[in-house]
Amino acid sequence: MIKFRFLEDLKGYGHFSKDFMKVSAFLAEFHRDELVPMSYPWGRWEWMFSLPFLDADHIDNIGVWEDDGVIVALMTYESVFGEAYYVLNHLYPYLRKEIAQYALKYLQSENGFRMLVPDTDREMQKIVYKMGLYATSEKESLAAIDLNQMLDYKLPQGYYIENMKDHLDIKRYHQVLWRGFNHAGEPTMTEEDLKNRKISLSGPHVNLNRNIAVVEPHGDYVSYCGTWYQEGSTVALVEPVATDPHYRKMGLGRAAVLEALTRCKRAGAKYALVGSSQDFYYRLGFYPYANYTWWKLDKK
Repeated sequence: MIKFRFLEDLKGYGHFSKDFMKVSAFLAEFHRDELVPMSYPWGRWEWMFSLPFLDADHIDNIGVWEDDGVIVALMTYESVFGEAYYVLNHLYPYLRKEIAQYALKYLQSENGFRMLVPDTDREMQKIVYKMGLYATSEKESLAAIDLNQMLDYKLPQGYYIENMKDHLDIKRYHQVLWRGFNHAGEPTMTEEDLKNRKISLSGPHVNLNRNIAVVEPHGDYVSYCGTWYQEGSTVALVEPVATDPHYRKMGLGRAAVLEALTRCKRAGAKYALVGSSQDFYYRLGFYPYANYTWWKLDKK
């Protein structure tokens, strides 16, 4: 018997509870044996709970549908309440309408509501349109890469690779992400800053051997690639990737990503996904794989 329930023991940022792990397992199962398009793979769920941006005030509104205790659908937001994502086991297509109705009821904020719908899910598009949502020009994209190809790169003289398992320096990690995501000025190094960065690497399925930094000759991290991969699965996820602006156009981002993917490949991955449509990834061998549109509630 299929029942809806809200997740009961989510505590927010940096906490990986029993229900968190149950959802993670549900999402990971989609890529156990094959590459399938999904807007919310398990690595994204784990990254969501690894960042301080998570709005924990509404976390009790995240829900799942279960068939005799086994999750078959998820309704969630990411960091911003008022945005809805869904993942549905293909054996339960009739749950679409209920998912959309519940999302609108429980994930709508006072600032509005929008829902991410795959461009291939025509049935959900019809459902949300009848509920008063309309398609916008705002998109999310997935790119994929087959890992059976050569993943070659070259580093400039004096630059080298380090993994976060053996060489993690949390201050250098904080610095490269701060600069790489184009924040103004230099990062502060407060106790809270460094604590947040440590938590970002603390997810239960993170393998720091596959999180890679490119190091410049004086020892600073200047490019970084994180990955999410579980042994026995077919698909890895790339997230996040950042390169210090002063060190771009040198092949360092390429090296970080391809080294990380090489390690995922050695562990058993056959494909990798990244949530992007940037030329940078296409030049590495990624190809456009899936597109999703934000449908917004029309309050006219």
